[in-house]
Amino acid sequence: MTEGWFSKPVPIAEDITGDIHYVSNAKQAIELLESHWRQTGSDKHRNALIICRRAMDGRATGEAAMLAFLDAALEARVLSN
Repeated sequence: MTEGWFSKPVPIAEDITGDIHYVSNAKQAIELLESHWRQTGSDKHRNALIICRRAMDGRATGEAAMLAFLDAALEARVLSN
């Protein structure tokens, strides 16, 4: 199993503190999507989970996982500038 590394980290703003958390791979993205996510159950959220899991087992690229995670982050309004 691979980590599914992203080509660049994705900055995510944490809910309460507003601190920035940098997500660098599919494994980290999955952890965040499964435990601390605002828009769970949406199509973009589900797609990000699917693509990130595929990246971890080699059926998708880290780049595809990053793009799916970015879509979900934009939808959930947690992407930091």
